Amino acid sequence: METTSRYNGPSGPDRGLSSVWTPANVVTCVRIAAIPLFMIFALGGPAAVGVPLSIERTGAFILYAALSLTDKLDGHLARSRDEITDFGKFLDPIADKLLVFAALLIFIEQGTLSAWIVFVILLREFLVSALRMVASAEGIVIAADVLGKWKTAITMVAICAYLLAEMLAAWMLPWTASVTFIADILMTLAVALTIASGIQYFWSCRMIVFRV
Repeated sequence: METTSRYNGPSGPDRGLSSVWTPANVVTCVRIAAIPLFMIFALGGPAAVGVPLSIERTGAFILYAALSLTDKLDGHLARSRDEITDFGKFLDPIADKLLVFAALLIFIEQGTLSAWIVFVILLREFLVSALRMVASAEGIVIAADVLGKWKTAITMVAICAYLLAEMLAAWMLPWTASVTFIADILMTLAVALTIASGIQYFWSCRMIVFRV
């Protein structure tokens, strides 16, 4: 999300520390810190102290939706304030992946998704990350492509749809099956984009990967 590193602030020993705690990086850190709270709601933690299932599922859906929406907020803050940092470039993609995989692992435990779906998504992330490391060693920066951005967006929307379906079921509302069907379609599309974007990354960088 962040592409360059620039900071106009104090010089000397305090420069690195003060440049890290920009509003954008604070938002990213809050996103990461809130992921365990989402997991507590999604895994039924509040029910242990008597919180109704409907409130628990509503909390999980609202929290995840809010965290997903902040995906673009930290990047916008960094660019608009000219406070792009290496720390932000390191942490932002980690926050995105932690948020997605926390939900996917919960869905495996609940039986909502097959482990194969999560395996395919994980495999793609590991392979692309390894590709970026190899390219970086050659002085080449691999930017996120359009398919990759669509993959991330649709995956998050699909997860929100599954959480919405669980919330509707907890409130015993009639639209649960329809929302679940939509979520299944979105997740299928997300997996297809995951595979396609992974292939595109390797095809674009084939001279790096297969160079003797």
